[in-house]
Amino acid sequence: MTARLPGTWPLALAVAGCWGAVWLLTQVAVDPPLGVGGTVGAGLCLSLVAILGFPTALRGPRRADRPTRIARGNGRRDDEAIAVIGRPLNYLRAGLTADTAERTVTLLAPLFGGDVTVAVADPDTVLASVGDEAAALGSWLDGSASIAPRGAVRSALRVRGDVVGGLAVHRRGDPVDRRQVDSVARLLSLQLEIAELDRRAQLAADARLDALRAQINPHFLFNTLNTIASKSRTDPEEARQLLVRLADFFRYAIRGQGQFAEFNQEYFFVRTYLALEQARFGDRLRVQYDIDPQVLAVQVPALIIQPLVENAVKHGLSASQNGGTVGLRARVHPMSRTAWIEVRDDGVGMDPPRLARVLAADRHEDSRGGGVGLANIHERLDALFGERYEMNVRSKPGRGTTVALKVPLP
Repeated sequence: MTARLPGTWPLALAVAGCWGAVWLLTQVAVDPPLGVGGTVGAGLCLSLVAILGFPTALRGPRRADRPTRIARGNGRRDDEAIAVIGRPLNYLRAGLTADTAERTVTLLAPLFGGDVTVAVADPDTVLASVGDEAAALGSWLDGSASIAPRGAVRSALRVRGDVVGGLAVHRRGDPVDRRQVDSVARLLSLQLEIAELDRRAQLAADARLDALRAQINPHFLFNTLNTIASKSRTDPEEARQLLVRLADFFRYAIRGQGQFAEFNQEYFFVRTYLALEQARFGDRLRVQYDIDPQVLAVQVPALIIQPLVENAVKHGLSASQNGGTVGLRARVHPMSRTAWIEVRDDGVGMDPPRLARVLAADRHEDSRGGGVGLANIHERLDALFGERYEMNVRSKPGRGTTVALKVPLP
């Protein structure tokens, strides 16, 4: 099976169009036609422009993320100006800390204009402040002083309705509009709420990964130990090598090093697993690898590929009398910054109703030895990437199953 990676054909068409235009201009439109040197030179120049400009065309025009001073006047103008500073405040998605608070007051002070003081606090203390009235404003914001500087305004920062901090602004001479401060506080609260959602999503992804590490198929372990016991009588050296591979398998499976790993580490893990299964199935299990060397160093979600390969062996080939072939193919696409991974088998396959049940498999079914459900993998990828990944499953009875993943590079 040949798979075509998406995203390269527009560039190929662009280069072909450049050479076609050069040929028309140098060989048809002029008399006499230009020489070979001039034609090739013009074609190379246009092709270079097309190649260098292609990634920029994919990204679209850049826009400067310059903060804009908050406009004074009616509420509608204030809201429009506040929307402009939304993107520079994305760093708040790391949470409300002393560092992010310092960056916030530094950014907001010039936006309010004039001789202004800005302070940001969490529920316990002032995290950062800037301006001549920083001490007085901070004491009022954290509650240690009950008297505010004249004309000062403060507004609460909230996440899911709970107060997580406060913003206070004071400007000498021209008082600050409370609506402006409240609007900025709402924007800060929105960023902090997104940070909280990100944190919850990360906790969920970590929990799924921990569960995946703990979910070593007992049937796989039992069958592998039986194979090693059998080999110890007929081929002690092979039995020793299998024990080393089994130790490598468990060492990698239970290690805790984050959500991502280099593809070459995942590739080693898959090869270790398949070597253990080949010792058990013998000639009934054949393996094909088609790995682009460029993909070896990229980061991919940890413990995603091996469960797909395990499913291919367990559900695709073990039920087939003659066994079959499991294939792993991987590519990296630098322009779209994605990794493309495909696991396929030529085993028994599935009809559409059974495929639908597998895609919706629940944890109870997985715990009975059905392998790691595709729904579990889908949920983990969704927690890591949102809508920025693709997982396609194709299966046909008697022809096998193919699972293709396309994930963004972190």
